[in-house]
Amino acid sequence: MNENQFKNKKIIITGHTGFKGSWLTAWLTLLGAKIIGISSGIPSNPSHFKFLNLKRKIKHLIVDIRDARKLKKVFVKEKPDYVFHLAAQAIVRKSYLYPKLTFETNTIGTLNVLEAIKMIKKKCIAVLITSDKVYKNLEINRGYNENDILGGYDAYSASKASAELVIQSYIKCFFRSKKNNKFIAVARAGNVIGGGDWSEDRLIPDCVKSWSKKKPVKIRSPKSTRPWQHVLEALNGYLTLAIKLKNNSNFHGEVFNFGPNKYYDLSVISVMKLIKKNWKDAKWKIIKNKNNYFYESKLLKINSSKAKKYLKWRCVLSFNETIDMISYWYKNFYKNKKVDKKFTFKQIKDLKNILKIRNR
Repeated sequence: MNENQFKNKKIIITGHTGFKGSWLTAWLTLLGAKIIGISSGIPSNPSHFKFLNLKRKIKHLIVDIRDARKLKKVFVKEKPDYVFHLAAQAIVRKSYLYPKLTFETNTIGTLNVLEAIKMIKKKCIAVLITSDKVYKNLEINRGYNENDILGGYDAYSASKASAELVIQSYIKCFFRSKKNNKFIAVARAGNVIGGGDWSEDRLIPDCVKSWSKKKPVKIRSPKSTRPWQHVLEALNGYLTLAIKLKNNSNFHGEVFNFGPNKYYDLSVISVMKLIKKNWKDAKWKIIKNKNNYFYESKLLKINSSKAKKYLKWRCVLSFNETIDMISYWYKNFYKNKKVDKKFTFKQIKDLKNILKIRNR
């Protein structure tokens, strides 16, 4: 990946204050990019974005992607070279409580981003991030590939699948002419985990919050299997896709899975047993889901063969390395009661070095 292509480039990141967004913002600032961040606010407390003090390094804008008028004004004014669309209502359980908000943010919000991209008068590369949960999940023991049927049981999954239908429609209708200079691709990542995530109803944040207080964490679905991967592995996929799309318009309109190696499709309880080795106070309590209407799939896998073949992308970390990186990050935080900025940036640099060595 030729990271120099991002230096001095204007890049809009929606959802830049969130878990993935803050890591992507940090990585691109290291590469010398000029970041314009768009977010409706700070989604968690503690906040990775705030601890890194990224507000001082970028243009930080509070704009809700549901507000089409304000969003267009930003895109027209800033004239970005790249767009990474990560903003979302990303919590599955919350989508049961607020389905309308979820569809408005994830589906209509994506439509608004596409409308804003239409307004740009120069070449622009856009990577729109959806989810591994866009598939009609039949809970089969194989990884879904990009051509499998879209679906979505819950409002979150359905809103992301709906967003993809909107994206494909816009590409066919508005970004296919010979004069088109806006190039768009879709990225679907697995269950990303890493330091700096304090989102609600997520395994790693729930564990470290409880264990830092020497309390057992409550687990609902210990046998559920997910495609776990470090957040930086997914972000490396997004950046790789953006560069490939810039240099080869044949990738325009394509969809790519960025998931872990098949050996890392582990159950919740297996992940907890691995992370336990780094936390002496690690205990858990299995509870029953009292909300019968709230459905959680037991098995989900995605196949990343397409990204490996055409983008030369692959996960390079072993799962033990992933768990160690996460454990060290959170233990550093809870020991010092703050985020050591150097620690986050060091993990980005470490991954870049590993990529160079293992992708030779």
